[in-house]
Parts: sequence; C-alpha cells; structure tokens
Amino acid sequence: MKLFKSKLQGCYLFKSDIYRDKRGCFNKIYHQDIFKRKGVNIDVKEQFYTVSNKDVLRGMHFQLPPYNHEKLVSCLSGSILDVVLDLRKSSDTYGKFDVFELNGNDGSNIYIPSGMAHGYLSLEDNSGVLYSTSAVHKVEADSGILWNSFDFNWRCEKLIISKRDQEHIALNQFESPFL
Repeated sequence: MKLFKSKLQGCYLFKSDIYRDKRGCFNKIYHQDIFKRKGVNIDVKEQFYTVSNKDVLRGMHFQLPPYNHEKLVSCLSGSILDVVLDLRKSSDTYGKFDVFELNGNDGSNIYIPSGMAHGYLSLEDNSGVLYSTSAVHKVEADSGILWNSFDFNWRCEKLIISKRDQEHIALNQFESPFL
C-alpha cells in the first residue's frame, strides 16, 4: 500500500495493491497497522455505500462537532471525480480543495480528516462508493457546503443533484466550527 500526500493538510490518497487472477481480483482497502505506520489512525465506527448514475453530484458533506468524523472513501465500481474542501480555520489549507479521480479498478482510497467537506461527481452509471467513518451518522449534525460556492469546475453541464445538496450554505457564509 502506497501513501500520497494531498494538497490539503492531513488528507491522503492511498493506493492499495490489487491482486488479479482468472477468478477476478482481491483488494485490501484498509489495514489498521499499515495505516498507523503511515501516520493515519482512523477508528472505523460505521460503513455505508452509495451507487450513483452518471452525472450525479453528491456533496459537499460533513458532520458538525461533536459528531465530526474522519472518512476513508473508496470507489468500488465505476468512476468518480472526488473533491475534498478544507474547512479547518487553523489549517494552512483552509478554504482550499483537492480533486482525485477514483475508479473501481485502481485501488485508490482517500483518507479525509475531520473538518473537511467531501463530495463527488459520478463519471459513469453504477459508480459504487464505500464510506468508512470514525463516527456514526447523526442526522442533527449532518451539514454541507453548497457545491458551486467555491472555485471548482465540476466539468458537467447536466448535473443531477438532490434538493438537500442544492440548499447547503455557501462557503463564504459558513462559520466554521473546525479548528
């Protein structure tokens, strides 16, 4: 497993080794000891996944304190354009974002520390994304940043976005509770 630093402080791209043979493939997404050796100590409390059609945009999501959490995001099938936005006021990368293209065939996973918003655009039908989080989801702490309120071009003209995601607060109006 290889680790690559993101442009964002504390955010990492992990590339796991995929083993392939005539049966298919094997990919170990997470190994606690390997992650710890690389400086990432996520205590997974919940996992869930989504399957999205092409041009679906999900994001930019996070949970507010005290239910904020770290995430490990993995694309299991299809492909996505994954975007992470730093909301931590004390971070050197506050207000900045990084972009990753993940697909179900390359073994890429993104570790996202607490205090960052996360979203993605599905680049093809049946894009499956697995989330492993360090806290259980709490509806009352669920929040987000408006997808088009920061300087990122989603590269899609006919986005499919939920009503909830269209109603998030703009980044320039968000009072960050993340230090």
